[in-house]
Amino acid sequence: MKKGRRAPDFILFIIVLLLLTFGIVMVYSASYVSAQVTYADGAHFFKRQLIWALLGIFAMIAVMKIDYRLYYKWGYHLFGLAVLLLILLFVPGVGITIKDATRWIGFGSLTFQPSEIAKLGMVIFLAKYLVDRQNQIKYFFKGFVPPLLVVGCVCLLIVKQPDLGTAVTIAATAYVLLLVAGARLTHLGLLAVLGCGLVAMAIKMAPYRMKRITAFLDPWADPLGDGFQTIQSLLAVGSGRIFGTGLGHGRQKFLYLPEQQTDFIFAVLAEEMGFLGASFVVLLFLAFAWRGLKIAIKAPDFFGALLATGITAMVVVQAAVNIGVVTGSLPVTGITLPFISYGGSSLTLNLLGIGILLNISRYVRE
Repeated sequence: MKKGRRAPDFILFIIVLLLLTFGIVMVYSASYVSAQVTYADGAHFFKRQLIWALLGIFAMIAVMKIDYRLYYKWGYHLFGLAVLLLILLFVPGVGITIKDATRWIGFGSLTFQPSEIAKLGMVIFLAKYLVDRQNQIKYFFKGFVPPLLVVGCVCLLIVKQPDLGTAVTIAATAYVLLLVAGARLTHLGLLAVLGCGLVAMAIKMAPYRMKRITAFLDPWADPLGDGFQTIQSLLAVGSGRIFGTGLGHGRQKFLYLPEQQTDFIFAVLAEEMGFLGASFVVLLFLAFAWRGLKIAIKAPDFFGALLATGITAMVVVQAAVNIGVVTGSLPVTGITLPFISYGGSSLTLNLLGIGILLNISRYVRE
């Protein structure tokens, strides 16, 4: 099993460490004011994020040494565990509700989001399924529909939390995997139309989602209500100009910009580090996509190729959605920025995914 093993992709490793470093610095800068007001400790979020980052790095290095082919054997079991955790959210006394959303399981201050586990679990499940059904994927009912039903059930559980943004991210990642696996373009086109219809239905069924759409189309129609987040985010991005106001010298984080250390941390980054700093982070994500897809193309087997593609898509899609929201290009969704936003479970699971990706890179073909 050790035959053909080489050093992991060093460039990918450096890219992730750079993003992680940006994240730790920006969490401290973005959260200092709110942490001081809420906890009388400006470093409250920074210290927690630093601990999670160190744990995540150790987990990434450990997973990097585990042969990725083991996930083929245990793929369905891992995915089943993720689905079970999603179901446990709705058991009275187990799920933790914050701001009318039941997304967390845990005890006291130690909590995690099962949806983060579900994202990685779904990638492993689909990679295994599509390898097993490689010759059937072009048949609509026999190979194409079954994985869609499974992914749809997972997305339904996540929408019920409610968390439409994460559900859309999972669906988009699954779409990429189906495309790479060789599904017919006519089937994928039909799926895209159906997916847009389901998203529109989910938006129409929840008044607050419809308000987000109207705020996206014209945030100035309700500047102190539904358009407030978008307006404050755009003010932060625009105030940064080319070189930024300087690290720690942003103004929007002074309780103007909501969720400044999570959903809108990129706005704080753009304000304090300017167009150059924000562009550098975007380039890091593009470089991440390049290295991830290169690993997928050179993977020694189809399972490794699908697994690498899924992990890469999972990170890049989430980053694109977050940056799109911050810049006013997409409606507000509540999606965090991978490796940079505050959040222990998201950071740890993303680093675990990178560990798997780095392990695949140890077996790539010349």
